[in-house]
Parts: sequence; C-alpha cells; structure tokens
Amino acid sequence: MRLDDVVGQKEAIERLKSYVRSRNLPHLLFSGPPGVGKTATAVSIAKELFLESWRENFTELNASDERGIDVVRTKIKNFAKTSPIGGADFKIIFLDEADALTSDAQAALRRTMERYTNNCRFILSCNYSSKIIEPIQSRCAVYRFRPLSDDAVTERVLFVARNEGLEVADDGIEAIKYVAQGDMRKAINALQAASLVGTTVHKDTIYKITATARPEQITDLINTALSGNFMAARKHLDMLLLDQGLSGGDVVGQIYRAMFNLSIAQEKMVELIDVIGEVDFRIAEGANERIQLEALIAHFTLRGRD
Repeated sequence: MRLDDVVGQKEAIERLKSYVRSRNLPHLLFSGPPGVGKTATAVSIAKELFLESWRENFTELNASDERGIDVVRTKIKNFAKTSPIGGADFKIIFLDEADALTSDAQAALRRTMERYTNNCRFILSCNYSSKIIEPIQSRCAVYRFRPLSDDAVTERVLFVARNEGLEVADDGIEAIKYVAQGDMRKAINALQAASLVGTTVHKDTIYKITATARPEQITDLINTALSGNFMAARKHLDMLLLDQGLSGGDVVGQIYRAMFNLSIAQEKMVELIDVIGEVDFRIAEGANERIQLEALIAHFTLRGRD
C-alpha cells in the first residue's frame, strides 16, 4: 500500500508526501472518526520511507488494549532506544487509539518522545484529539481526517467489487453509503458479507446483513407518530425491534438521521431532536431500550398534534 492508495483525504495525503520526499518526519497526530484511513496512512508512510526494511523499523501498538504506564516504560521504550535497521535515519512507533491511554501513560509517553527523538518518530492515532494531553499535541504535527465522502466510498467499493468479480446494483451502492456513514471499514465489511449471499449485491441484502432498517421504514415510523397514531407507530417499532432484531441505539441513531429529510417546522425540529438526544443518553447509560423508544414515539405523537 502507498499513500496514493488512501482515498478521501487528498489534502492531508499531499502534505504527508512532502515528508516522505524530504526523508524527514516529525511526530504526527492523526485525529478523526474510525475507518477513514488513519492506520493505512501510517503504514503507507513507513513502507515508502523504509522500503524492504519497513517491518524492522516500524511497530504498531493499540493503546486501547494496553493502556497503562508499563506499556510506555517497557514496549515503547525498548523499541525506541534501539538503532534503526537497514540504513534508516529513524524508526517509527505507531500508537493506535492513543486517546485510550491513561493520563499517567501519556505523561510518560511525552518524556519518551523527548528522550528518543533523534532515532525514533511517533505517529499517534485517535478519535478525539481533545483527549490527548496538550504537551503531546504541541510536539506533533496534527492532521485531522474527515469522514469519507459518498463519492470516495462509491469509488473504492466499485474498485473492490470489480477485482472480486462482484456486481453491485445502484440501490446496493446507495445502501452501502447509507450504512457506512463515511466509514470505509464498514463499507468494505458490508460488501464482503453481501458477497457470501450472491454475486450481485442489492440493497435488501445490505440492510439485512448489517442489521440496519431501510430509510423508508424509519421515515414511516416518524410520520406515523407525528400524525398522532401512537399504536400504529408502536407496531412499526415492534417490527424493527422484534422482527428485524435491531438494537435500540441503532434505531435512535437512524431516527436522528432521518429527521433532517422531513418537512418539519424548525421550532418543532429543535424540540424533537432534544428529546432524541435525551433518549440516546439514557439508552447508553443502560435504560430499558423498549421503554425509552416507546417514550420517544409517544413524545412525537403528542408533539405532532400541536
């Protein structure tokens, strides 16, 4: 894999290429949602810098698995203090999900970055840069990776499908884009799972294997509740939760996404989204999904009558 193979992050990739060309790399901090190319970019940098010796000069650790200060004091420090191999000027330590490191571990990491900067560079990856302590952020060039555009997802999915001998229908592409939400990992996983069902990928297959409600089902649920018919809306909800086996959190997320495609007065929209946020928080905290979702559609029913 090369940097040119990373899709959807053109501006960041162009700037990172300049580091590779100059053979001079600062400490880097990649921030962004999952599945947008942060890990692929780090590996590509190592491959282009070190060529055949990239495996000896590059190591990857996942901080969400090993979060404590001992990891920094042992694994990271032991790798950082050894000399580069194959004539390389430095080695690279890639620390994935660095925002999962404890504050003590981050403080120790900062000291390690200072001490071994002559022969080691750090690439940190995180979902939320605000969880990385300021002393580390100030020592890194920060690159923010955005969710992938629908065009980027479409391009890569069709590329994979062609190479795997699959045919993706137009409605299948639309379903993959809806499910992925800018996450290439979700898109490729959905395509792979759908390929086990048949060589032609349609939307129904995508929604079934990803346990996602079709957008029109969510729209019908909302419109039925807003029309004042609570019992009919409750039947729609039963179909999603019981017949299709969707989780409450996923249904709330899809309701939120569908709200902006409906013709609802702004004042009513604000109130309904506020309630959606409250229900989402309660479910995340462990409240009963069924009760919370029925309370949500009950509020929609009452607000629809106003």
